[in-house]
Amino acid sequence: MADTKREIERKYEATTDTRLPDLTRVRGVSAVVEAGAADLDAVYHDTPDLRLAAHAITLRRRTGGGDEGWHLKLPVAPGIRDEISAPLADEVPRKLAGLVRARTRGDALVPLVRLRSARDVRHLVDGDGTVLAELSTDTVHAERLTGGGTSAEWTEIEVELADGADPALLDAVDKRLRKAGIRPAAAPSKLARALTGTGTPPPAPPTPADRTAGDHVLAHLRAQVDALLTYDAAVRRDQPDAVHQMRVATRRLRSAFRSYRKVLDRDVTDPLAGELKWVAAELGVERDQEVLTERLRTALDGVPRTLLLGPVRARHRRWATARRAGSRGRTLKLLDSGRYLALLDGLDALLADPPLRPAAGKDPAGVLAKAVLKDHARLADRVDRALSLPPGPERDVALHEARKAAKRARYAAEAARPALGKPAKRFAKRVKAVQKILGDHQDSVVARESLRNLAIQSHAAGESAFVWGLLYGREEAAAAARERELPDVWAKVSVRGLER
Repeated sequence: MADTKREIERKYEATTDTRLPDLTRVRGVSAVVEAGAADLDAVYHDTPDLRLAAHAITLRRRTGGGDEGWHLKLPVAPGIRDEISAPLADEVPRKLAGLVRARTRGDALVPLVRLRSARDVRHLVDGDGTVLAELSTDTVHAERLTGGGTSAEWTEIEVELADGADPALLDAVDKRLRKAGIRPAAAPSKLARALTGTGTPPPAPPTPADRTAGDHVLAHLRAQVDALLTYDAAVRRDQPDAVHQMRVATRRLRSAFRSYRKVLDRDVTDPLAGELKWVAAELGVERDQEVLTERLRTALDGVPRTLLLGPVRARHRRWATARRAGSRGRTLKLLDSGRYLALLDGLDALLADPPLRPAAGKDPAGVLAKAVLKDHARLADRVDRALSLPPGPERDVALHEARKAAKRARYAAEAARPALGKPAKRFAKRVKAVQKILGDHQDSVVARESLRNLAIQSHAAGESAFVWGLLYGREEAAAAARERELPDVWAKVSVRGLER
């Protein structure tokens, strides 16, 4: 079983002669306590082409110290990583290998670098003796296990925040260390420094260009593919909002393929767009259930206790648990499927050799603005049609189609924002407001269907269906209110800046 902790730390250059300043002068630190020494032996694993290191991901097997075992570190933000650990074993634990499968695509994870560190540990503690941070001085010997066995040595200082401590402490410690002449480490991790020092640094991300329409579209696509891969691991870990964010990345990619057909060849992008639609639909089973469960829970919370007739909360819990179990399994099956991994390979191939059309070489402003204007016209047609229909199922469907068009127009504008500036930002913001109204309306349509089913189940079980009927009526009223709001919000969507 894997355990997870949030690691927040800073690294600094040092030598064997480096002397630490008096850190009790840092506010809140009452004492610096010696906490012993340890000899650590870690072997870092990666694909032969360093696919994990290229994305600041590290996977190691370490002995020595108080946390022997396997550790997978996933970046969250600069200086912040999630460390997932597993018990010591000879082979890479299946759980950890699964978390990076989207990066490795099933390629072998092999030992590349061995790091042996002599560590001296000190604890920064407050007046009550509570540990605020751990400061370690590591003397490191790195040995390359492939390609000739070159080696490197260095000394570094790590300051890691204790669980629950104020992150501002690291800023205060940083100030004291810098004042003493101790500088931040150039490498973000021991592995990165070891790879560089032994001859093969981690692959650098591509340097983005912004001269042409193709440059802008490809930069957007790279960002979305990276988001897709990042959220893949978060979905596997069942992190909050991860399914939603991964689904958004697939939709942004698909929307970009459709909006920027003048830039990218449809013969290549259409098959990928079809597979992205499949992934979004599969993820939607779990995501839609998340949204619906929370909506109904919130609705139940809004019912006065005197009106909560029958075991409505228990029935809601059973209903949500049953649907959640099925959708979660479906999502994990998707992520481990060969079809999904083939899609990721296809996206990589597209970015490596993009199928650019003649418009890709043109000035970005004109090409991208025309694409956004075209999506706006499509959205306008769908909104106008929906508003022309009387309330009822046909209008509900038309409003849902308008919602999908609003997402596409918004995503196109957000992708074009680096080239078009404020007009694209303003347009995207106003279309997002339209999308929000249409989204809430569609959520109400879906909620009403579930409420009807819950009422039927309750009645069949001999329970009161009163609450489900009450909530059904409230959802009808909420949908009607969104329909009344739509014309005014839609009227604020302007493309004048984009036309100029």
